[in-house]
Amino acid sequence: MAIKWKSKTPWWQKLEKPQEARAVEVPPRMQKTWGRGRMLIATPRLVDELVSRIPKGKLATVAQLMGRLARDHHCDTTCPMTTGIFLRIVAETAEEDMAAGRKRITPYWRVLKTDGSLNEKYPGGVNRQAGLLKSEGHKVLFTRPGKARVEDYETRRAKL
Repeated sequence: MAIKWKSKTPWWQKLEKPQEARAVEVPPRMQKTWGRGRMLIATPRLVDELVSRIPKGKLATVAQLMGRLARDHHCDTTCPMTTGIFLRIVAETAEEDMAAGRKRITPYWRVLKTDGSLNEKYPGGVNRQAGLLKSEGHKVLFTRPGKARVEDYETRRAKL
C-alpha cells in the first residue's frame, strides 16, 4: 500500500534547500554493516543530479547511487538513511513537476531497491512505479500484493 504523506513545505523547496554534502566517520553502530571509514551525507540536489543521468530504458539501484556518490566525494560509503530520504524528496518533486506540466522530469522510477524490487515509498507506491517502468518497456513481476521487481534488472543497469 502506498504511503501518503503530506508536507507543509513544497517538495521542490526541500530539493533546492541550500546545503553542502559532508563526510563523517561511519558511526560505531553502523560499522558492522558498512565498515569503518568515511560516510558521505549527500544532499537532495546531488541525488537528483545523479538520478537525472539515468537514461530511458536503463535502471539503477540504490546501492549503485550510494557507490557513485561515495566515489565522487572520496568516501567509503554513503549514508543509506539520508539517501532514502533524499530519493523520496526527488520523487515527490518529480511528481509535482509532472502535475505542473513540466517536460523535463527526474526519472525517479528508474531507481530500484538493491535487489531489483520496486519502492513502496515512492509517490503512488509500487503500482505507480510499475506503470512508469512498463511504459518504458520494462517487465515488472508482482511477487505478492504490494511487492514487485523488474525482471532481468541486472542486465538493464545504467553505468553511473
